[in-house]
Amino acid sequence: MIRVLLADDQLLVRAGFRALLDAQPDIEVVGEAADGAEAVAVVRELVPELVLMDIRMPGLDGLAATREITGNPALANVKVVMLTTFELDEYVFEAIRCGASGFLVKDTEPDELVRAARLVVAGDALLSPGVTRRLIAEFAARSKEPASPASMAELTEREREVMALVGIGLSNEEIAGRLVVSPLTAKTHVSRTMVKLGARDRAQLVVLAYESGLVRPGWLG
Repeated sequence: MIRVLLADDQLLVRAGFRALLDAQPDIEVVGEAADGAEAVAVVRELVPELVLMDIRMPGLDGLAATREITGNPALANVKVVMLTTFELDEYVFEAIRCGASGFLVKDTEPDELVRAARLVVAGDALLSPGVTRRLIAEFAARSKEPASPASMAELTEREREVMALVGIGLSNEEIAGRLVVSPLTAKTHVSRTMVKLGARDRAQLVVLAYESGLVRPGWLG
């Protein structure tokens, strides 16, 4: 069962999401929060698998709340997906850098929301339906100059190649097709790369791919 926390200052938004998610046989909404501080407190208490977090909330906003949650080792298995009204929200890239596993616009189709919950808990990055790599590339281009973490030196050539393909938004199946290997082999390379770089999930790997200069905005492999 996927246990979900809803964090949004709008009661109607929470009510709508709760009705949709609770109707699924494998998803349960275990709590709600109306601001970031409450979200952090409830996450510490309930330790859900997934938090749907509004970016803009009174007091402690979603960005700061996400930073607190993802920075807590005791909550390492909690995934955060940011909720935003606009696809090009200026805080989206920063949220992913803070540890969010991706984001969704609030008017996402119901089936897409349910799919997103399952994907993120399974370990996949959710960078946004209809936007994905183009948006990440745009925000990455505005961020700091490329700087490779020391751990990049530990990657093999194949792992760097795989990381670059993750960076442009390819799935394990697509990476397998590009490299002519099995999806399981591609998944193994991705997992090893994440471990070596200390990345929480694929979203963090995308960010590192851009920040290290391994992938440049507009590069398609």
